[in-house]
Amino acid sequence: MTGADPGLFTPDSVTWQMHGDPMMWIAGIRALYLQALHPRAVRGVMQNSEFRRDAWGRLMRTADFVGTTTYGTTDAAERAGARVRKIHRMLTATDPDTGERYGVDEPDLLLWVHCAEIDSCLHVLRGSGFRLTDAEADRYIGEHRESARLVGLDRGTVPADRAGLAAYFEKVRPDLAAGPEAREVDDFLLHPPTHPLLVPVREVLWRRVAQLAYASLPPYAHELYGRPAPAPATTARQLRLTGLLLRRVPARLRWQLPPKHILRAMARLGPGARPAPYKLGR
Repeated sequence: MTGADPGLFTPDSVTWQMHGDPMMWIAGIRALYLQALHPRAVRGVMQNSEFRRDAWGRLMRTADFVGTTTYGTTDAAERAGARVRKIHRMLTATDPDTGERYGVDEPDLLLWVHCAEIDSCLHVLRGSGFRLTDAEADRYIGEHRESARLVGLDRGTVPADRAGLAAYFEKVRPDLAAGPEAREVDDFLLHPPTHPLLVPVREVLWRRVAQLAYASLPPYAHELYGRPAPAPATTARQLRLTGLLLRRVPARLRWQLPPKHILRAMARLGPGARPAPYKLGR
């Protein structure tokens, strides 16, 4: 549709193509595992929300934010960012060891959450067979300095490519630990609250998804959690098989799930806005 607003991430972006892939859900779970290893960051979540009671709501709100900022109009993305910044400004957490009270919008904490998400999306999608060159991976990281800005970060402080992201993780690793809050996140992801009749489904399906997300974490994360993971070759096969299976579900069917960000973007911009991996590398 001529003249329609393409939003912050246009149909020509790497982000537009990647975020339409079903493996993004597994990437999101991996990001939760990784984010929980920063004690100050995860404490801010656990002390300001009923994580176990509203974990699904939190996951869906995060997915809605990603969908809005990726496929929504510029105004919708800016408003979503403003809401997040407003909420974060009001929240604080307390270090139980020192008594220090700090804001959850500290730049170091926001940067950790951001980098864990971006790293997880790249690692899971590339590992599952989503074709992405190194240059396109760098473009994806650079594009997301914009999403970092939306949550309150200075774009200039955010990694712009794979080298910058790797250097960031190397720098932050001494601050990571699997504290009690991380253990609680781990327990929730393995045993989420479920209606008794759905427990068998949780054990058969959900646990496999959570275990795959955990297995795809970097080795230092497995060491911190203290739980073994399959051999890297096994995890690589599982990622590719899972990607193959999920991508066999017709995209139009997957995108019918609320809140239908991609379908609304295609209605706004025309069918040529459809996300598709083959559009990369043109």
